Amino acid sequence: MKPSRNRAEPADETQEIVVAVRGLTKVFNDFWGKEKAVAINGVDFEIRRGEVFGLLGPNGSGKSTTIKILLGLLQPTRGFVEVLGRSPTDVPVKERVGYLPEEAYLYPFLDATETLEFFGNLFSIPTSERVRRTEQLLEMVGLSGAKRRRAGEFSKGMQRRLGLAQALVNDPDLVILDEPTAGLDPTGCREVKDLIRSLAARGKTVILSSHLLADVEDVCNRVVIYYGGRIQAAGVMKELLATPDVLRLTTPALSRELMAEVLSLLRREIQPDRIQVEVPTKNLETYFLEVVQRARESAQETSGASSGNRVADYLAAPNPPAHSRDRILERLSSAPIPASTEPAPALESAPLPAAALQRLENLTQVKEDQVAPTQPESPTSNPSAATNNAQQLNQANTKLSRLLKPSDQPKPGT
Repeated sequence: MKPSRNRAEPADETQEIVVAVRGLTKVFNDFWGKEKAVAINGVDFEIRRGEVFGLLGPNGSGKSTTIKILLGLLQPTRGFVEVLGRSPTDVPVKERVGYLPEEAYLYPFLDATETLEFFGNLFSIPTSERVRRTEQLLEMVGLSGAKRRRAGEFSKGMQRRLGLAQALVNDPDLVILDEPTAGLDPTGCREVKDLIRSLAARGKTVILSSHLLADVEDVCNRVVIYYGGRIQAAGVMKELLATPDVLRLTTPALSRELMAEVLSLLRREIQPDRIQVEVPTKNLETYFLEVVQRARESAQETSGASSGNRVADYLAAPNPPAHSRDRILERLSSAPIPASTEPAPALESAPLPAAALQRLENLTQVKEDQVAPTQPESPTSNPSAATNNAQQLNQANTKLSRLLKPSDQPKPGT
């Protein structure tokens, strides 16, 4: 396959486009406004939902500048950039993006739990949901045993684990990871790669920038390779790395006689110097993980980061489509609620907006034409009226609980 010239090959056409870049150019000027450096020069690519997309290249090739433009931190000099269907500078877009920078910027005097609760509060996540996500994320990244230790006491690898959890606290649709496995032990590297695959399988889009090419090869569907601000090669990982004129056969161990017969047959058609016979070996990562797994099964203790567990439950749930996030409270307040005989769920203690209070009053108020002009009857004397009133109260409680349900609250900027 020939390398693409400054353009990435398209992915599955049926999937939604999450990132679209057309003719992206970024020029940095000096103090006098003269052109100083062309960081990106006419780059084109698309990233679709569910992809793990690799940004590769040597230092200074334009990867970090591209990421900053996608995050809305830099403005392009020329070109078109769209993230999740909108400009990357829009606040609603930033709300749906998770970012792990190359160097984690954590408050050293906050412990792991306080760190995640702080970032969760920035996204206006309700308290009960924020606590639930914090516990699940700390378990997922293997920091449950160190959740009350200050971030300033963490090793670099533990800080990367906490930074990864912070990048996922808002349940993002697009996750941008810059060197996510830097400083991690092999067990942590494997868990991060498994997590990336799980996120992609659940419809998340992941952009991975790393100099650890073995990690990129393990998880990425497609990659682009930058050099000098241009895309020098791009395409599907398996196609880029394939060697079509070489074939590898793997068989069980053969007897000496059968091996000699097979080699004799091959040498009739192939030059002997092009035939190689070797015993396959494990890579060092696989062997290391097997040793650690045996130690863990023997119940040996460790004071460091533990092995992470399953993916957080809230990350496993599919995200609602983008249009369903708009004006959710308005749609809920106007939608009819069917009568239900089940008791309404308990409401959390939270300040109630004036509009919601007025709505509740309107829902629970009995119309004057429904009240008899004479003395009101007792519930036992008129069972149908009592049932009707009970249903109205039940409907009001149900609607109020849905208005206050954490997953239905609008996110900032919507």
